[in-house]
Amino acid sequence: MITANEFKIGLTLELEGAIYVIVNYQPVKPGKGGAFTRTKLKNLRTKRIIEKTFRVEERFQEAYIEEKKVQYLYRAGDMYHFLDQQTFEELIIEADKLSDISKFLKDNIEVTVIFYKNELIEIVLPIFLELKITHTEPGIRGDTARSAYKPATLETGAAIQVPLFITENDIIKLDTRTGEYVERVTRT
Repeated sequence: MITANEFKIGLTLELEGAIYVIVNYQPVKPGKGGAFTRTKLKNLRTKRIIEKTFRVEERFQEAYIEEKKVQYLYRAGDMYHFLDQQTFEELIIEADKLSDISKFLKDNIEVTVIFYKNELIEIVLPIFLELKITHTEPGIRGDTARSAYKPATLETGAAIQVPLFITENDIIKLDTRTGEYVERVTRT
């Protein structure tokens, strides 16, 4: 059990049947009345962020989450196969548990899988990935009347917007949090 006085960013706790991670907190000591802590909490299952205030003497159950590094192997139908880097056991995850990250899964990529009491909570991709452009239309020189971006298809099948100078077979860096182009890594 921990108190609101012991809060820190990244701490996970069980609250009203849900698992939250502390995104931000602010201890407050008013001139009148008891001290309290304002927090921003992110629900690990729904990803919603809530704001909540706690008295410093309130007690909470810390949620112990387990993080595993796994390597993506392949997809078979609606099942994604991963290899646990520690035990070398195969981990099979249904497509609906991956949500929108499946569009950035590349063979042999290392991801972090988060469990709480043997329940899969979240799969976390590396923040940046280098992926190859498999299809894009050539950019037309001087075509800046509209946005300076064009659609492109990545080797994983995901469609994103890239600058006009990007061509097929270029390798780009992608921010997996936003799904946006960051920079060109190599040119063909």
